[in-house]
Amino acid sequence: MGDSVIGLIIVEYLFLLRDNYPESVLAKMKSYLVSEAVLADIAGTISLDRYIFLGKGEESTGGRGKKSILSDALEAVIGAVYLDGGLEKARETVFNFFRDKIEGAIRSGEFYDYKTELQEKTQFLYSKLPEYRVIKQQGEEHKRVFTVAVFLDGRELGTATGKRKKEAEILAAKKALEKLAEVDKI
Repeated sequence: MGDSVIGLIIVEYLFLLRDNYPESVLAKMKSYLVSEAVLADIAGTISLDRYIFLGKGEESTGGRGKKSILSDALEAVIGAVYLDGGLEKARETVFNFFRDKIEGAIRSGEFYDYKTELQEKTQFLYSKLPEYRVIKQQGEEHKRVFTVAVFLDGRELGTATGKRKKEAEILAAKKALEKLAEVDKI
C-alpha cells in the first residue's frame, strides 16, 4: 500500500507545480522519484536499515544494504503512517522525506529516462527497437556486476557495467544516445 500512497502524493505534488510540465515529463519525474534507487537512498538517509528485522541468511548476505529491502521498508513505513494518521500525515511525511529529491530532480533533470528516450528515438528514426544483452556477469551471486550492451539491428550502440542489470541497461542506453547524437552531427 505504501508504494501507492507515495505515488499518489508525488503525482499530486508534481501536477500542482506551476511550471506546467508536459504529461510525459511529469510521468518521467514520477517514475524516477518512486524508483527503487531513490526510495533506498531516502531509507539510507533516515537510517531505516538499523530498524529492519532480517533472517540470518539475509543478514549474512548484506541484506541491510540491498536497495530492494530498503525501498520496501520505506514503502511500509509510509503505508503505516497513512493507515495510522491518514492522507494528510502521509503527505507531510512524504514531503519531509522526498523534498530534497523532488527539488533536485526538477533542478537537475536527474529524472531523465535514457531507455525510454532510446526506444522512442530508434523507433522514430529506424522503426526498430533496441535490444539489450548481458554480455558478462562477474562476482558472487549477491555481489554481481553486469555488463550489458545495447544493439540496434545487430549493431552495438553502447556498453556499460552496473551492480544491477537494469542499472547497466540504463547506462548503456545513455551511451547509445550519445553515439546517435554524434552520428546526427555528421
